[in-house]
Amino acid sequence: MSATMHIFENGAALAEALADAVGARLAAAIAARGMASLAVSGGSTPKAFLQSLSRRELDWAKVTVTLVDERFVPPESERSNHGLVAANLLQNKAAAAGFVPLYHAAETAEAAAVIASEATADFSAPFDVVVLGMGTDGHTASFFPGGTRLEEALDPATPRGVITMEAEGAGETRLTFTFSSLQDAGYLVLHIEGNGKREVLARAEAPGNELEMPIRAMLRRAASPLQIYWAP
Repeated sequence: MSATMHIFENGAALAEALADAVGARLAAAIAARGMASLAVSGGSTPKAFLQSLSRRELDWAKVTVTLVDERFVPPESERSNHGLVAANLLQNKAAAAGFVPLYHAAETAEAAAVIASEATADFSAPFDVVVLGMGTDGHTASFFPGGTRLEEALDPATPRGVITMEAEGAGETRLTFTFSSLQDAGYLVLHIEGNGKREVLARAEAPGNELEMPIRAMLRRAASPLQIYWAP
């Protein structure tokens, strides 16, 4: 395992520090290549970070943003990660950034995944920055324990791109980037908050099956060092 733990007094301090770190990596990518790519997670945990990042001084018109994973719901749904990112990141200075959704109004989730894979292929190999979250069951992205395509999703030989995932407790069918798409990001982050998540992480760091706690795949096998940002 190659991981570095960054510990903060509270969520506000974490949000500012993570926004500084991500902003610096995006700026470096723009300076080097004239463009930068960022994939972020949904849920309530990253809201403060996304809001802080939106105020950073960057050439946002050269940044392309997408999601690590998404529910197969339209952006106006209250359960949409697209909606969360639009409301919290694609504002202020970051309103100039490009955004490529994973959800598309296709007949099936599988068809939407094909469209998303094609739409993200030009800027996701590898991503400059990926910011992951983690559930209390040890899932990350939409790599859920018991997921219908979990072994495929975690297999490093699975082609880059977006696939579908269904799992008990996940609600709607999910669209998720594969492990092979996320694990070699230039800056790979796991953002977690709360003592409960710290306990989940401790269990994930112990010996055990990756299919039971899929975050173990990132902890053990990611090609890029995992940066863990935690606050109580």
